[in-house]
Amino acid sequence: MNGYIIAIALYCIALILISIFVSKYVKGGNDFIVAGRKFNSGLLFATLIGGNIGAGSTVGITGLAYTSGISAVWWMIMSGLGSIVLAFIVGPKIWELSMKYNLLTAGDFLDRRYSKKFKGAFSTMMAIGTLALFAGQLMGVAWILNVIAGVPKVTGIIIGAIVVTVYFAFGGIVSAAYVGILKLVVVLTGFIIAVPFALSHVGGLGGLHTLVAANLGSVAKTNSYFSFFGLGATVIIGYFFMLTPSFFISPGLIGIVFGSKDTATVRKGTTYNAIVQFIFAFIPAILGMCTFALFPHLTVQDLALPTAMKELLPFWVSAIALAAVFAAEISTADTVLYMLTTSFTNDIYKTFIKPKTTDTELLRMSRYVTFVSGILGVGMALLLPNIITALSIFYTLMSVSLTAPLLFGIFSNRPTAAAASVSAISGVALTIILTFGYKVKLFGVLNAQSTGILLSIVIMIIIMYVFPAKAFKDGKKEIEMNVSE
Repeated sequence: MNGYIIAIALYCIALILISIFVSKYVKGGNDFIVAGRKFNSGLLFATLIGGNIGAGSTVGITGLAYTSGISAVWWMIMSGLGSIVLAFIVGPKIWELSMKYNLLTAGDFLDRRYSKKFKGAFSTMMAIGTLALFAGQLMGVAWILNVIAGVPKVTGIIIGAIVVTVYFAFGGIVSAAYVGILKLVVVLTGFIIAVPFALSHVGGLGGLHTLVAANLGSVAKTNSYFSFFGLGATVIIGYFFMLTPSFFISPGLIGIVFGSKDTATVRKGTTYNAIVQFIFAFIPAILGMCTFALFPHLTVQDLALPTAMKELLPFWVSAIALAAVFAAEISTADTVLYMLTTSFTNDIYKTFIKPKTTDTELLRMSRYVTFVSGILGVGMALLLPNIITALSIFYTLMSVSLTAPLLFGIFSNRPTAAAASVSAISGVALTIILTFGYKVKLFGVLNAQSTGILLSIVIMIIIMYVFPAKAFKDGKKEIEMNVSE
């Protein structure tokens, strides 16, 4: 049997066994969604990094570096900046609110701060975007299995969906936490070992430069390939506006933060996560460049990482490294399933369909939705062209629609539900127009997403000062919930 398949099969078995073991600690929906609010900084760190190092930061960045060079690191650097904001600004404050008002999800915050209608509209839109994100993780799994064992893409997608839905259904966010620990060890070990072997294979940094220059056949192209700004100002700024907010307003990451036991845990665990993101950014980028140096004619850029793992490394190293990549895709997929499950069960089903849902019923429904989401994710994975496209759909929808409502809603009493709705709708509408209609760059460098976010922020500021909310209490909703007391 293929040795790579054996390594990955053993890893999958370990995931499921861990999930079966921790499932005995999951007694209801509260445990499934926020782990009973018992995370220490280590478990929080492992769960966050499990969600943040996935298809985009492994297969995606390697593929981007394969075509564009070292500047691909900006994808992960901008993500790390978002994690810093989550650690010191957004995370501690929204955790305090979650404790005070027993919030389980970001949607619960939007309900309490604005309205059920805004929560419902946002949760529905996020379910669509999150399916795209889940599809991206499944595509990463499929490409790995395709390269190492010739498994067809469709079959690989289905295998990935089965593994992640089964183990996540057992323990929810608790499974994700303990699986995150295993993933952290496997991923960091595999990738750290892989880099020196890959560089040695191309003759070190000097040999890498020589081979890339020969492939590109142009001094200008080569200089751009090795420049940290090779992607260009528009793309890099676009990553800032698309990715940085996504990592401090993501409903999935906020939900994980809600599982912390106190604000000190939020700051420590999230900061550790950010540090690893910054360091890790360079690893897949170097692997992508080494792959381009030796295999410049790959038909699909997402094949760059599995090709590097299989062709540039000794078997024992590549077996560990490929297991690491598989670990990254699978355990990030569980965080995505977490967002999908909580968006439907808590933010839609419990809010609009059956408000008197018991904790036990919420757990049962969460498991049903997990399996349905797995099926829908397979369908979307078969439709989207590549991982970066899949992830961009999610990050764009989330960052454009939620940045202004969440940030201003946490730190100011002025925004109303109308202000949140108008800012979100306007930002998304402008993004769509500039993406599919008039392709105009604001100030000559800002792309559609960047312009959409700026518009949503400007509109929010204008409305919240022209038509500020009047503080009131109606026995249920407290508009002043975000004021520091």
